[in-house]
Amino acid sequence: MSVVQIDKRPKDLNLFYLTWPIFLEVFLFMLMGIADTLMLSAISDNAVSGVGAANQYLHISILILEVIGNGASIVVAQYIGAKKFRDAAQISALALTLNLMVGLVISVFFLLFGGSLLEGLNLQGQILAYAKSYLAIVGGAIFLQAMINSLAAIIRVHGFTKQAMFVSLGMNVFHVIANYLLIFGNFGFPEMGVQGAAVSSVVSRVLALVVFFWLLYRIMEVRVKLEYYFTLSKEFIGKILKIGVPSAFEQVMYQACQIVFLYYATFLGESSMAARQYASNISMFIFLFAIAIGVGTSIIVGRLVGANQFGEAYTRVWKSAQSASAVTLLMVLVVILFREPLMGIFTKDPEILRIGSNILLYSIFLETGRTLNIVVINSLRASGDAKYPVWIGLLSMVLMSLPLGYFLVFHLDLGLVGIWLAISADEWTRAIIMSLRWKSRAWEKHALVKHDVHENLAVQS
Repeated sequence: MSVVQIDKRPKDLNLFYLTWPIFLEVFLFMLMGIADTLMLSAISDNAVSGVGAANQYLHISILILEVIGNGASIVVAQYIGAKKFRDAAQISALALTLNLMVGLVISVFFLLFGGSLLEGLNLQGQILAYAKSYLAIVGGAIFLQAMINSLAAIIRVHGFTKQAMFVSLGMNVFHVIANYLLIFGNFGFPEMGVQGAAVSSVVSRVLALVVFFWLLYRIMEVRVKLEYYFTLSKEFIGKILKIGVPSAFEQVMYQACQIVFLYYATFLGESSMAARQYASNISMFIFLFAIAIGVGTSIIVGRLVGANQFGEAYTRVWKSAQSASAVTLLMVLVVILFREPLMGIFTKDPEILRIGSNILLYSIFLETGRTLNIVVINSLRASGDAKYPVWIGLLSMVLMSLPLGYFLVFHLDLGLVGIWLAISADEWTRAIIMSLRWKSRAWEKHALVKHDVHENLAVQS
């Protein structure tokens, strides 16, 4: 059966073709968070702090969901590289089924225990009330994001990063408009405040999910059949989890450490908490290009490893790391130069402005290390070497950065600067070790698709 495609598949999946739509997509995703922050800041800085605290748990839940989404996307990329398109379709359907099941479990968990989780962060008063309200709505519908993550990842690894970007554009435009209507009660809509931002997020995800499903059936070489969703292949599940579990566990560790650092920040006062949230929003735009390069490079590496082209994969990563580092350094310098006007976009409180502008100076240490990590670790996962970053992360993030942050914040009284320096030390430690891992080429033995002699000849031809 022929498949109607929405666009001609590119003959050469070069980095620029893949990266610019990913760049715009991630940029738009970040705008969603910025739009929430800007609009909520009109209510109060406490509203921003409450939503920021709730998002810490939401980010962890999304990373747990990426056990399936990321694992499947890497496996699919390698099978596409090996030209095994029917297997790629079966893995895609399996990923959607598994992620829906996990997403529903997490949604129920947030509805039952979300309040207790937030109370454990030492939140109080209005901040706690805002956080509970937001987490109940967005967390209760997190299964929608579970499906979106899997669909978007699968569509990207097929080379249709531009189409995924357009869906994100539509979702963000709707979200901003709905925010304006529901947060402030404009044009006859109810004035819902923080709850309005949450409802807007949920509805925009419902619409995006519908479009992503439509897109899935327009771009695949082999159409996903209904029975694929109910076929639980032990082999494919094993390969997905082999990549997905370590990848997500590493990211969960990272976010868990951020929650601990948030806990440290609660003892520094409301101004420090708000400054941390605003500075984090600005920092996202510094490593935006690195994320796009990292994801684009991982798609190419997965394809190349699936096709047994290890030498090309090795060289590609170094080129990507150089490009991402150069852009990040330029962005850091711009942010440092305009740090006070940038902070002024979010707040006029002089104390928050002072604290936030001060910690942005230390982006020169944090973001340069983070960029190298983003590119190299994504490539290691795409090659199948997903466990190594986990072990290094355990040593660097948990056993080094958390104690270091505690010492810098509470013993040397460095405040948020201590947190920024502790995270910087972790990023650079891992960046150096991961670069050495890639240079060793030990990742080559972790390829997920095995070729026989005839397949190797076909791939080479």
